[in-house]
Amino acid sequence: MEPRYLPAVPAPPPVAAALFDLAEPGIDPLRVSAAIDPRTGLREDVLSRGEVAAVEAPALRVTLTRGGEPGAVPTLFVLMARRAASGPALAVIKTGSRDHIRTKFGVVETLEITFGGPVPRTCLGFVSREVGFRLDGWLCAPLGQPPRAYALACTLDALSLLDLADPETTAAFSAAAPATRTCPVMKVAAVSGPIATAGKRSRNKK
Repeated sequence: MEPRYLPAVPAPPPVAAALFDLAEPGIDPLRVSAAIDPRTGLREDVLSRGEVAAVEAPALRVTLTRGGEPGAVPTLFVLMARRAASGPALAVIKTGSRDHIRTKFGVVETLEITFGGPVPRTCLGFVSREVGFRLDGWLCAPLGQPPRAYALACTLDALSLLDLADPETTAAFSAAAPATRTCPVMKVAAVSGPIATAGKRSRNKK
C-alpha cells in the first residue's frame, strides 16, 4: 500500500509589528514582536526589555492582546503562569500580595510573583481589565528587589502605540496619565523597594 501523506498545515501569515514603544530610559534595548496566538487566534504584540535571569538589571515584559478571548477570562495568576512558560521558559513558584494601581488605562490589577531558577526573582505581575484590549506582563526591579507599584504605574503610562489599522487602540495609548501622579525620570536603582499600597491588599501563597 502506498503511504498516504497528510496535507501540510499552512503557517499563520506574518504579522506586521505595530509601533509599540516605551518612553522610559533603560539599560537594555527594547524588543518588539507581533504574532497570532494559535490557541486563541488573537493578535499579540509583545514589548520586552532585559531578562528575568539577569537579576542585576530591571526586566520588563508587556503583552498587548486585542480582541475577546474565547472562554472564561483567565485570572492574573493563570496569565502569569502561561506567559512565563510559553515565553522565557520560566515557572511561577510563589505569589504574594495582590493590589491595584491607577494608570492611563484605568485600574490595573497587580500580583507579586516569584520566578524559580538558580536565583529566584520576585517581580510584579499585572493585567488591565478596563479597556477594550488587554495589557499583561511583569516588571522586575534590579538586584532581586520587588518593584514599587508607582514604578510599574509610571512604566505603563509611558507606553505608546501607533497602529493605523487600529485607531481606537492607538487613541487609548494617547490618553493622559492620572493627574494625581508625577513620573520623574528615575535612576535604575530607584525602581526597587517595598511595594506601595494603592488599595486593599491580600495574601495568596502558592
